[in-house]
Amino acid sequence: MTSLIKGNASGHTGDGDANLLINEVVGVRGGIGEAARRGRAAAYDTFLRGLLPARDGVALLAVGGLGRRQCAPYGDLDLVLLHAGVPGTDELAASLWYPIWDAGLRLDHSVRTVSEALSVAQDDVKVALGLLDARLVVGDRALADSLIRTAADHWRRTAVRHLPGLREVTDARWQAHGELAFLLEGDLKEAAGGLRDVGLLRAISAAGITDALRPAVRAAHLRLLDARDALHEQVGRRVDRLVAQERDGVATLLGLEDGDALLRRVAGDARTVSHALDDAFRAADRLRSGRSRGGNGRPGRRPVARDVVEHDGELVLARTAIGARPDPSLSLRIAAAAAATRLPIARATCEWLAAYCPPLPAPWPAEARAALTTLLGAGAGLVPAWETCDRYGLVDGWLPEWTRLRSLPQHNPVHRYTLDRHLVQTAHEASRHTREVERPDLLLLGALLHDIGKGLAGDHSTVGVPLAEAVATRIGLPAAETELIGKLVRLHLLLPDVATRRDLADPVTIASVAEAVGDTGTLDLLHALVRADAAATGPAAWSDWKGRLVAELVARVRTALDTGVLPEPPAPDPALLAGPLPVVHLTGDRVAVAAADRRGLLATVAGCLALHRLEVISADASAVDGRALVECRVQPRYGLPPDPVPLRADLRRAVAGDVSVTQRLRGRALASRGGGAAPRVVWHREAATDAVLLELRAADAAGLLYRVTCALDEAGALVRAARISTLGADVVDAFYLVGGWPDDATRARLEAAVLAAV
Repeated sequence: MTSLIKGNASGHTGDGDANLLINEVVGVRGGIGEAARRGRAAAYDTFLRGLLPARDGVALLAVGGLGRRQCAPYGDLDLVLLHAGVPGTDELAASLWYPIWDAGLRLDHSVRTVSEALSVAQDDVKVALGLLDARLVVGDRALADSLIRTAADHWRRTAVRHLPGLREVTDARWQAHGELAFLLEGDLKEAAGGLRDVGLLRAISAAGITDALRPAVRAAHLRLLDARDALHEQVGRRVDRLVAQERDGVATLLGLEDGDALLRRVAGDARTVSHALDDAFRAADRLRSGRSRGGNGRPGRRPVARDVVEHDGELVLARTAIGARPDPSLSLRIAAAAAATRLPIARATCEWLAAYCPPLPAPWPAEARAALTTLLGAGAGLVPAWETCDRYGLVDGWLPEWTRLRSLPQHNPVHRYTLDRHLVQTAHEASRHTREVERPDLLLLGALLHDIGKGLAGDHSTVGVPLAEAVATRIGLPAAETELIGKLVRLHLLLPDVATRRDLADPVTIASVAEAVGDTGTLDLLHALVRADAAATGPAAWSDWKGRLVAELVARVRTALDTGVLPEPPAPDPALLAGPLPVVHLTGDRVAVAAADRRGLLATVAGCLALHRLEVISADASAVDGRALVECRVQPRYGLPPDPVPLRADLRRAVAGDVSVTQRLRGRALASRGGGAAPRVVWHREAATDAVLLELRAADAAGLLYRVTCALDEAGALVRAARISTLGADVVDAFYLVGGWPDDATRARLEAAVLAAV
């Protein structure tokens, strides 16, 4: 690098100066806060001035973070080499860019004349926004000022025309990155409410459309910059996504208590930015629509609900609603109207409601309950309407419990949202199933309250029951309906837990669920709730396989509730009972094997499937007419299904006792042991008709089922069914062991064998 600097066009930087400049740049990479960011910008300016001579007709402009003097510890340098057509520009640029790269700095650069820069800005709105941050670092000031002034003037004249296209690009980015306020691992820059959106606010303010950079937005922006800087410091490189394993370290650097406090602060700041940008885009829309109507055009007022009218694309209160004694249900009714019409509530209206709308009495009046049901059942309009009301504190007036739930992180890898957004999203998803249940209003309220116990000590399904019942009582539900809301909260995990961890063919399984549920109306509510809950949790919370199991459980329980008779277990596949042995069938996600009756067939099949990178999610073993039958549901461990030809061949050889296959699969499986917390065994003595249930909780690993079933077989246990449930990095595997297993010593010996295998 030193030789490049010596050989640059200026020739005025020596070896010692170059090394000093490099050390200065690298030395200021650390540090969090506005002073540190400005210090980095000053060091970069000094470094760049040492590479480029001050001369007429050439100017080096900084844009982006350096242009704003908000340099991140490991951020890019965005530079424009501006020239007036002087000769030797390419050589000058090379002498500038290469030393920057050699210094280990990331660089985004361009070389343009003023007319070229303006032409690109006219065609590319991102370039136009970048030029709004342009700042002269070194060179011809008159040349730089010409571009900066012209670009700013051009943006002011054309911003209203460009903003719809910019909004489309922004919506696509939000769709890809989600909302920072509600994500557990959000991108501080690209997600909605992140640093990229502050740039849009700055651009809208620069256009004179509205004052988008209010003090609250500026404060939120500085805190988001601090969080980004701390993340860079923590990781030691440029990264903008705040992942779970870095939260506590970033929180410590920021002087916060823990990662949860960091998430809540980021969520609050992201909400501030998002709300400001929504307001700014609406202001731009109103300005554009006003221009299209002409100078004398005035927006009309259209009634949309009692006391609510649409005015210029927003919902406002009717004049008659603003009286001496406003209706306490007014805020709920305008929220319901906003959700139903998918129109935003005007900011001034929200501020008036927050200041003057009286609190709701207990119990609520009927029209308030009706408005809440309309709001929760509005589908896609629910989330933005709820978020707007939450922004101005209206939700706290409806549900005082919401203060504790707001921005509460959920420490589970399957969850993608903070708790408050998860609850609202569940209600939104539940609105898709309202026609499947007798009481859609109770489904929607149960969806909103199902996780209300999270964040408190104890099982949230149990802790949440009195909290949910208190809410139901306050809003005016009768005692029977209040009790049903509590039941939905208590049992909202029953169906997926039983479906994935228990044998659905066992009459005891069906009888226990039927007893807990009580009636088909509640069963339908729980079925709808579990699907809504899973959809609001994230893609890892649901699968076609889980959906089929839950539907099968619901159908069997419904039969028991309707007839009082437990359904018969399904008969074995007739194809497994005919033809010469062994029989191997592969169809979709099902693997079925029949072999001569012997012990250990389940372990052999499980090991062979592990060898082909297939995870077993359920298994049934039985013996019929001297044949041992094993039927498994499987899924690829790494996404791609294996070649069925070698899989079928290995299964045939393995179940026939081929030693070479056994040795190969045993060696592969034993090499795949997983780590994690200490495994645990739980016994369930009354969970099956003719068996005892052994439940293993352990870290997930390839070949785990094979190792455990081998250990059970060697210890003399006969497994008639197995259910495998994966929860992030852990599994809960349930094994139905034939017999009573009453002896404590025998169970202890078996438990030790299983734990040793894990």
